[in-house]
Amino acid sequence: MMTMTAIRLPEELGQRLEDAAKHLQRSKSYLIRRAIEEYLSDYVDYEIALGRLRDKNDRIISGGEMGRLLSGKRRAK
Repeated sequence: MMTMTAIRLPEELGQRLEDAAKHLQRSKSYLIRRAIEEYLSDYVDYEIALGRLRDKNDRIISGGEMGRLLSGKRRAK
């Protein structure tokens, strides 16, 4: 199911959207939909990070330790 939403854009932004749509051979609706999807994905990631930053019980680890954890290697104790 699809829903319709109308937006008003400043003339310059509307022209940039029009130019991008022509250049990419995509519809303006497609570009707007993708931009909103990306924004919402980033927003969710931001909210998760902010929540973890505010959580006093969440342990902060270094970039090196994160790399080891992601690669499956454990630090020797």
